[in-house]
Amino acid sequence: MNNKAHDVEIVDRETGGGNKNLTGLTQKIMILTAFALSIFAIYTNGFSNIQEIYRNAIFLGFLLVLTFLLYPLSSKANKNKKMTVLDIILLIAGIAGIGYIILSYTTIHVDRHSQAITMDYVFAVITLIVLLEASRRVIGIFIPLLSFTAIIYAMFGPYFPGLFAHAGFTIERLLYRMYMTTEGVFGMTLSIASTYIVLFILFGAFLTVSGASQFFNELALAIAGRRRGGPAQVAVISSALTGSLSGSAVANVATTGSFTIPLMKKIGLKPQFAAAVEAAASTGGMIMPPIMGAAAFIMAGFLGISYTTIIIAAIFPSILYYAALIFAIDIEAKKQGLKGLSKDSLPIIKEVIKERGLLILPILIVIGTLLVGKTPLFAGFAGIVSVIIASWLTKDKSTRVTPKKAFEALVDGARGTIQVGIACASIGIIIAVVTMTGLGSTFAYNILELANGSLAIILILVMVTCIILSLGLPSTALYIIVAVTAAPALIQAGVNPLAAHFFVFWFGALSNVTPPVALAAYTAAGIAGADAMKTSWTALKLALPGFIVPFMIVYNPILILQTEPGTKNLWLVVTLACITALIGIFALAVSINNYFSMKLNIIERIGITISALLLIKPGLLTDGTGISILVILLLWNSYRNKKYTTMKQPVSA
Repeated sequence: MNNKAHDVEIVDRETGGGNKNLTGLTQKIMILTAFALSIFAIYTNGFSNIQEIYRNAIFLGFLLVLTFLLYPLSSKANKNKKMTVLDIILLIAGIAGIGYIILSYTTIHVDRHSQAITMDYVFAVITLIVLLEASRRVIGIFIPLLSFTAIIYAMFGPYFPGLFAHAGFTIERLLYRMYMTTEGVFGMTLSIASTYIVLFILFGAFLTVSGASQFFNELALAIAGRRRGGPAQVAVISSALTGSLSGSAVANVATTGSFTIPLMKKIGLKPQFAAAVEAAASTGGMIMPPIMGAAAFIMAGFLGISYTTIIIAAIFPSILYYAALIFAIDIEAKKQGLKGLSKDSLPIIKEVIKERGLLILPILIVIGTLLVGKTPLFAGFAGIVSVIIASWLTKDKSTRVTPKKAFEALVDGARGTIQVGIACASIGIIIAVVTMTGLGSTFAYNILELANGSLAIILILVMVTCIILSLGLPSTALYIIVAVTAAPALIQAGVNPLAAHFFVFWFGALSNVTPPVALAAYTAAGIAGADAMKTSWTALKLALPGFIVPFMIVYNPILILQTEPGTKNLWLVVTLACITALIGIFALAVSINNYFSMKLNIIERIGITISALLLIKPGLLTDGTGISILVILLLWNSYRNKKYTTMKQPVSA
């Protein structure tokens, strides 16, 4: 497969759009199914009190139908080819499996007192096979492979070595747990997908048809376009705004990259660097509230805390990540002597806000309703309604959400739900096995033993584990996997539970710019016409200052507003923690880019790196020492540059 085709496949897969070019009756069936899914989601979450198992099953049934309508057997399949016989068989089998559990659930658990019969197991096998094939088409081979491995591990537990050995489970017990209860495929993760996630995806779809993405781009351009390396700063701001809603790094690249990458190339940035900036900036969208790649909803479910607590906790870390990017970009622009765009070529902030400024209101309304204690479901509905109202109140008539645009948003929202929904259902298999076998606790024990109780070593081991486990996965899937495998190790080591989950999700998200499978970087490289692998390494370099933020969160949970009881002057403590964190991130950005006023010498670079590391762990001694070293070395670097500049100036006659 050539790179261009690979990039297209990534974008299609990640955005949930599918990559079959449907026509005729098949296209109409797909559109009606997608529309029906959105209407079902709105009805069941707003006007009905349907039982969880039935809501989840019907929701998954819609997703399976859309999957086999939209996604071909393989990436090599002809995209113009109509549905194959295999597609039709799998679609019918999926409907049969879902229909069976809907019709038989009460019979199994009430009439037969939870005693399964052969027919139950047959349909369980059919449904799991169809689901894993759907997962392979939508997400890739990793999740089905991991699910199959989990089933093998559950069945043949006695044959595994050492601590990983367990008594083992029969295939009947596994099938019962995964298909006939709400602790497997139809469990918590699919419940969150069929409620909170689908509503917020629909909210994003309504924002998109209203032209909000264009508004974000123009606003970012007006704010940062004239700065040094302005278009790169624009990429950071627009990706933060768009990514806060899409929550998908690759979809974010595809949305904003087509606008920002040509702008960056226009001022002289190399295609490779321009693509890397967009990839790193778009990856930050996964940790940017309010949606956070839908992981915020899952995290709230795992930790048993409110969704509002999660998004408030994410504010400062996400700001720190984007600050790290801006520092790195500014240093690179300074190094290359780049300028911003001319004032004449930029939109005027006042005019941008006047034309479409009301489109920011739905986001503020969503955040506001959550902050005053309303549920995410209420916030999602309020967001959708406010988009429609705001679109009709803006001066720009092209933003108005007409019935035609609303229909388009409902269809696009359903298509955007395919990936996250299928991922949540498939990972239910893995969660069931982890819960039944105690694998999470075993994995945590082994990490603690290997690190000999050292928190620093534990954090490094978990970081590497998260990046490896998350390679090539969408945000929701990657978070669930690292949450059930890696997070328990940190919690057992005494780390604050919310800080532990932020840590694992953060490094899972950064797999989007971590070679060799850096999907966001590959997508951006395709848009920029740059080498994919070189782009991923450059994106990783740009994002590296942000790598210390999770460590700061673990050592100083005040950054996510987790405090000890009785903490006084909370906001003063938070402010000081954020300032020292910003200084540490800046120090690391200077060290990695090897430049301040001029190129660093070896002593300056080592010293500034040490100062950044000292600022990770809070404390008067470490912070004071780190800041002192940094200030001294930066002043020395500025003095050397001034002296060098003076020596270069010609002596007047």
